[in-house]
Amino acid sequence: MLHLDTAKNRLVGIGLVSATFFCFAVLDCGAKWLVHSLPVVLVVWLRFLVHALLSALLLAPRLARGGLRSRRPGLQLLRATFLPVMTGLNFWALQYLQLAETGSIQFSVPIIIALLAAPMLGERMDRARWAAIAVGFAGVLIIVRPGTQGFHPALLLSLITAFLYALFNLLTRQLAAHDTPETTQLWSSFGATAAIMPFALAAWQAPSAALQWAVLLLIGTAGGLGHYLLALAHRYAPASVLAPFLYQQIVWMMLLGYLVFGDVPDRAVVTGAAVVIASGAYLLYREKRS
Repeated sequence: MLHLDTAKNRLVGIGLVSATFFCFAVLDCGAKWLVHSLPVVLVVWLRFLVHALLSALLLAPRLARGGLRSRRPGLQLLRATFLPVMTGLNFWALQYLQLAETGSIQFSVPIIIALLAAPMLGERMDRARWAAIAVGFAGVLIIVRPGTQGFHPALLLSLITAFLYALFNLLTRQLAAHDTPETTQLWSSFGATAAIMPFALAAWQAPSAALQWAVLLLIGTAGGLGHYLLALAHRYAPASVLAPFLYQQIVWMMLLGYLVFGDVPDRAVVTGAAVVIASGAYLLYREKRS
């Protein structure tokens, strides 16, 4: 049941979405540490396996009442397939890039969504939105720095991930009109786990240390809990209220990158991130007004 849109509920929603993006930062941090010693595909699968088990535990009552029944199973399957692909590309990029770099590029997702929404959803774009999109992509170019010594090919993986994540969000918008968030959560976790399992088993390499198992459990829990908290946050507050708080994730990414790996983002990453965030925040503001 949806809650009334009150000031108290909005604060609860903001608190939940803040916890969500901390979970996602922990997920990326743990994955970056793991992929230096384990195959990427294995880390992705074990992350979604724990996610699926957590989803089954948290949503057991709905699962027992036919929670996997969907009005748009084709779209659910497509969305579930996107998840391991995006996660795999992101984890692959994290082998070579700082958390702040991949995180900054991911903030281009609202910009890509605005660009794709015109042809895919028929949304009208005014000059101000086009200008914000152009500025946002200029910020991405500052981060990527093509043709310079600061460019790393893994940055292209992050750009592809951002594009796929924008498509993923558009699919989520479409499914919201047909299925409950819990149904979508179950399809995502089970579908992603099943899709990646054959590739993970083919590349199986048992983690050799207890710490590896602990971090695998941590990232699976952080991913599953993050998705659950995100769905829960939208029960307390509208998306237009919650959306600006996604940018706090870059703070967690920079902090964890420094504490765990000793990474300090350079001036280009910080400048580009500021431009991308400003552009995305403006687009979110325009969407809220309209």
